[in-house]
Amino acid sequence: MVDYHAANQSYQYGPSSGGNGAGGGGSMGDYMAQEDDWDRDLLLDPAWEKQQRKTFTAWCNSHLRKAGTQIENIDEDFRDGLKLMLLLEVISGERLPKPERGKMRVHKINNVNKALDFIASKGVKLVSIGAEEIVDGNAKMTLGMIWTIILRFAIQDISVEETSAKEGLLLWCQRKTAPYKNVNVQNFHISWKDGLAFNALIHRHRPELIEYDKLRKDDPVTNLNNAFEVAEKYLDIPKMLDAEDIVGTLRPDEKAIMTYVSCFYHAFSGAQKAETAANRICKVLAVNQENEHLMEDYERLASDLLEWIRRTIPWLEDRVPQKTIQEMQQKLEDFRDYRRVHKPPKVQEKCQLEINFNTLQTKLRLSNRPAFMPSEGKMVSDINNGWQHLEQAEKGYEEWLLNEIRRLERLDHLAEKFRQKASIHEAWTDGKEAMLKQRDYETATLSDIKALIRKHEAFESDLAAHQDRVEQIAAIAQELNELDYYDSHNVNTRCQKICDQWDALGSLTHSRREALEKTEKQLETIDQLHLEYAKRAAPFNNWMESAMEDLQDMFIVHTIEEIEGLISAHDQFKSTLPDADREREAILAIHKEAQRIAESNHIKLSGSNPYTTVTPQIINSKWEKVQQLVPKRDHALLEEQSKQQSNEHLRRQFASQANIVGPWIQTKMEEIGRISIEMNGTLEDQLNHLKRYERSIVDYKPNLDLLEQQHQLIQEALIFDNKHTNYTMEHIRVGWEQLLTTIARTINEVENQILTRDAKGISQEQMQEFRASFNHFDKDHGGALGPEEFKACLISLGYDVENDRQKQTGSMDSDDFRALLISTGYSLGDAEFNRIMSVVDPNHSGLVTFQAFIDFMSRETTDTDTADQVIASFKVLAGDKNFITAEELRRELPPDQAEYCIARMAPYQGPDAVPGALDYKSFSTALYGESDL
Repeated sequence: MVDYHAANQSYQYGPSSGGNGAGGGGSMGDYMAQEDDWDRDLLLDPAWEKQQRKTFTAWCNSHLRKAGTQIENIDEDFRDGLKLMLLLEVISGERLPKPERGKMRVHKINNVNKALDFIASKGVKLVSIGAEEIVDGNAKMTLGMIWTIILRFAIQDISVEETSAKEGLLLWCQRKTAPYKNVNVQNFHISWKDGLAFNALIHRHRPELIEYDKLRKDDPVTNLNNAFEVAEKYLDIPKMLDAEDIVGTLRPDEKAIMTYVSCFYHAFSGAQKAETAANRICKVLAVNQENEHLMEDYERLASDLLEWIRRTIPWLEDRVPQKTIQEMQQKLEDFRDYRRVHKPPKVQEKCQLEINFNTLQTKLRLSNRPAFMPSEGKMVSDINNGWQHLEQAEKGYEEWLLNEIRRLERLDHLAEKFRQKASIHEAWTDGKEAMLKQRDYETATLSDIKALIRKHEAFESDLAAHQDRVEQIAAIAQELNELDYYDSHNVNTRCQKICDQWDALGSLTHSRREALEKTEKQLETIDQLHLEYAKRAAPFNNWMESAMEDLQDMFIVHTIEEIEGLISAHDQFKSTLPDADREREAILAIHKEAQRIAESNHIKLSGSNPYTTVTPQIINSKWEKVQQLVPKRDHALLEEQSKQQSNEHLRRQFASQANIVGPWIQTKMEEIGRISIEMNGTLEDQLNHLKRYERSIVDYKPNLDLLEQQHQLIQEALIFDNKHTNYTMEHIRVGWEQLLTTIARTINEVENQILTRDAKGISQEQMQEFRASFNHFDKDHGGALGPEEFKACLISLGYDVENDRQKQTGSMDSDDFRALLISTGYSLGDAEFNRIMSVVDPNHSGLVTFQAFIDFMSRETTDTDTADQVIASFKVLAGDKNFITAEELRRELPPDQAEYCIARMAPYQGPDAVPGALDYKSFSTALYGESDL
């Protein structure tokens, strides 16, 4: 139904009317000024009366059919006033007084008067039209009355560029048909006779309905019928004219043509409003769909990253030690692969996720939508917490690996040392128990007994000398137990056997001494030389065994200082060899002296020293062994020294590169901070500068890769410390990741500022003023303002927080204005300032970022789509109803957005609901976060 409701203002139609109508801005009295000439017009051209009858009848029926009725004869069917009152109710949308149902003339006159009174109440002055003429069926008066109704309710509100109704309608027709050949609309009579103007109007608005190029100017009847049929079939405009009447009349009736053309105006102006409303809805829905897509992408990326962190942390927290150093080195290699291969892509994903989240929040703010709240456990803070837990586990895992490798190296060294000392001790104790259990003193001579006593004393000396070795073996076994050596059981078993055997040897030694001392009084002859030999040979022999043990002892060092210490100790040992050689020669001289004395005194010796088993051959053999081991030890120490020198070179090489890369990263971080604060030039210039800066940073990556290669060589060489630099590879990696994240975040902030500027219409000068004020109060250059700094910044820009508007400060600059406020004791309202802080700092962190500051200032100076505007647009599409149907959505909106609305709109529950009615009001409100979709 076309809505012809007009504003309830006073209009007069007749000779005395000279005012301008509110709807069109021009005089409407011209259409009734010649009311006295009505009879003359009809008498001069009866064809006009015929055309008016047909047109006015069709016009009335186009409205009466909405009430389920119609008229056949315009003279007769309005005589009782009933259908006249019904017609006025339909076209005005208002209720008239209750009609009288009587059949008498007075009843009919009263009904017609009610209708005429209603027309007059709309500001129309009826001249020479009375109820009696209408009741009597006066055709002239009836047609005049209908024309007055058409003027008031169909034509009066037409206005184009503040022209009158008729002029506005004519100007509208001229503009719409201007591009068409053979069409020149100058009036509402002969300009329409060939029918091309009607077809041009339809083709201009609905080109798919008319094949205009096939129409011929010399075939007006076909042209007119084509336009009338298309309008009736597709535009719901009833056929009000006959083609033959128009063609057969020299000058078609102007009122009939105007009435019919006004129907086209209202039909097409309604379609234009619907198109505008549909475009607004499409824009709003497109923004909402894009935001939902970004939200889904964030949820997916956040889930994937959190799942990777969840799977990785247990692996990094696994502290189950391995038995061998090879197995632990494999774990270390796996950890290096994780650092080089698996983690870097996740660092990029985390950075991209933060950028996407910030971009989404900016777009939501710019489109006046509520901020995006990710699913529980998927906030950026949750991801940062998980990432922090991952890095803590990673750091602890690396430290544990290196400590375990050191522990296993220490264990292997101790285990080998235990086996060597145990083997030497077991070799020494072999046969000692059998020797101590001998009872040879029962049949020996006195000299033999004395010899046995001396021999036993030498053995006790030897036994005491071996006490340190036994204690060392026990101490090594204890240390292996404390370090959780995997083969501790066998070590403990062997150590226990040695200790038990040592206790047995001590007991047997004590028993034999008592037996020998018991018979000592019977032994008088002692060979002093043999005894002296034995006493000196035993410690010397023990010294040589200790020297051989030390010369064959394994060693492990980690620094050049340690190996130089071993070389120094070895050189000191070699310096004692001449003294040892003199001692050896002195011992051998004692043995030779004993032989000489025995031979010179014809003493028969048994061939061996009765007091010791250490013969000169043994001493010489072991001395030769020591002489052979010394150069071997020299070679081993020199090899280790070369290795440690190589390690020192690796340390210095890594330190040299690290001492360059580390300060470079720190300098770049400081430069980025300075660039983000200064921000010279336009935002586009700043963005291009930052991107070039980012490329220069990425181009520096080969230096980091070189450092990684050097670090790998250090780890492969099992170098665990470096005194030449304070930078570790972990510090460099963290600094590099922070540098990449900082430049990416800074670029994203500038991009968001460009989005804000373009969406809100903020000029470059305003943006620079905002930045200058922000930097002025950002005293610590931290990129954020505290509450008091933010309040001072707002005041410096002329923002009155108490009245929630900006003050006009004339030509006063920000410094002068700030000084004036301070000097006059101006203070900001706490309640209003707290409201502003809740907008710019929703997380209550106590800091206001520049992006939040720009968003707040842009919201205060620009306008955006609102929920009320979207509701009004849906109402236009729904034909002024409180609900809309799926058919109407599919007709007015693109398919994907129509289905988007249908899927999300709730059923309408109002009293005027019909089947399939949808609630567009709650849907529009939900788009702006005021309720849930």
